[in-house]
Amino acid sequence: MSDIRQLNGIDIKKKMKEFVINNFLLASDCKTLDDEDSLLQKGIIDSTGVLELVAFIEQTFKFRVEDEELMPDNLDSLNKLCVYINSKLPACPAGRQTHNS
Repeated sequence: MSDIRQLNGIDIKKKMKEFVINNFLLASDCKTLDDEDSLLQKGIIDSTGVLELVAFIEQTFKFRVEDEELMPDNLDSLNKLCVYINSKLPACPAGRQTHNS
């Protein structure tokens, strides 16, 4: 099992895209999902889908999504999901290189 602290933005986005495609899109629709697409406005997920999405995030990335964080700014596109999840993951362990200069 991989350490969640070592996931990068690409890994997170890949996991989230796979989940959305496998759970909310028909196979023929997966080519129409862009990273910036609004999952709510495009009708990809509804309020029940948001709950499924949150449960997946909590189980996969091992943190709790707080009630006040349940907003489109955090959960409404693959890019927003990636930024939100990255902000909630533990900081890099000492000695691990980051991209900050």
